[in-house]
Amino acid sequence: MKRALILLMALSVLVSSCVSKKKYRELQAKYEQSEKNYKKFRQNYTECKVEKSQLQSRIDALNSSNQSLQKALDKCISLNQQGNVNISKLLDEIRSSNAYIQMLIKENRKKDSLNQVLKEQLTKSIKDVNANDKDLDIKVKKGVVFISLSDKMLFKSGSTRINPKADKVLAKIAQILNAHPDYEILIEGNTDNVPIHTQCIQDNWDLSALRATAIARRLQTKFGVDPKRITAGGKGEWNPKVDNDTPANRAINRRTEIILMPKLDQFMKLMNQAGEQGQQ
Repeated sequence: MKRALILLMALSVLVSSCVSKKKYRELQAKYEQSEKNYKKFRQNYTECKVEKSQLQSRIDALNSSNQSLQKALDKCISLNQQGNVNISKLLDEIRSSNAYIQMLIKENRKKDSLNQVLKEQLTKSIKDVNANDKDLDIKVKKGVVFISLSDKMLFKSGSTRINPKADKVLAKIAQILNAHPDYEILIEGNTDNVPIHTQCIQDNWDLSALRATAIARRLQTKFGVDPKRITAGGKGEWNPKVDNDTPANRAINRRTEIILMPKLDQFMKLMNQAGEQGQQ
């Protein structure tokens, strides 16, 4: 505006001084060009202010986004640190579990070795007993020692009274049992599926249980086996080794089994050790 006023004053002076028309037209053209330049500069200024405002909005948005990203990054770092702690704890638990598993494997191998030794001792001890493989069988199975005795060796048919000749093999078995007090003793009676009913025996289940307790009582009273180690029971005809379809197979099923097992408190001791390791 100041420039326009100056130009107007100049024109007035020129007019009043009777300038030439040519000079007047030149000044008029310069004035009009100056007016155009001013409007153009004014428009540019307005556009610059708008652009500045838009850029500031973008900067504010970027700052806000940067703050959000920083918070997310801080959270990730915190979670990562916490995750590292959890991973470290998990690795410690895995190491503890692996140590316990190795201990169980070692104990199991030790138990298997002891069971094999026990089997060999039993086999060697009763090798001079006049019995075939069908009447007397010793094996290690499922972590325990099985001694299977036929009813022909131990009892008369349908009776719970022990044959005197059975004392020879029971004495040798008892000697080994007394030498290994860390084993529990389970005595199981088994029969074939031929029904039985007498004045003293109700059925095969009754017969099998009475035969098992008869063997348990004989081991205790005559051969000094601690009765606290003994559990006696009968399975009747419900645990056959083979089908009861022939006389020979029924003879196989009529048996008494003496099963030697590691004491339960030893197993519980291992479980307690596992619990203590898990809490460390």
